Amino acid sequence: MTNLSSDSTGQKLRRKHSKEFKEQAVSLARKPDMGFRRAANDLGISESLLRKWADLSATEGSEAFRGHGVRTEQEARIAALERENRILREERDILKKATEFFVKERK
Repeated sequence: MTNLSSDSTGQKLRRKHSKEFKEQAVSLARKPDMGFRRAANDLGISESLLRKWADLSATEGSEAFRGHGVRTEQEARIAALERENRILREERDILKKATEFFVKERK
């Protein structure tokens, strides 16, 4: 079974799964008496998707299934600093141009 469904116009729609569902699916697949193929079939998802979730969970731990647009504290801090850096550069460039303008006016 694929991870897609169709709407009334026949458009393919991607199903979304919650963080809890993904975590429970990975936990289920890792049980000795279950396995990835059986867990995926029971849950109605592809085995490759389940393995992808398991790999992500193994590498990123609790940060594995944050969702779209959800940032860690560190990522939010970096984004804020990059934004501040961009603004400061723009202000510096404006001041440079103003200085050049006034130096030309004095001559």
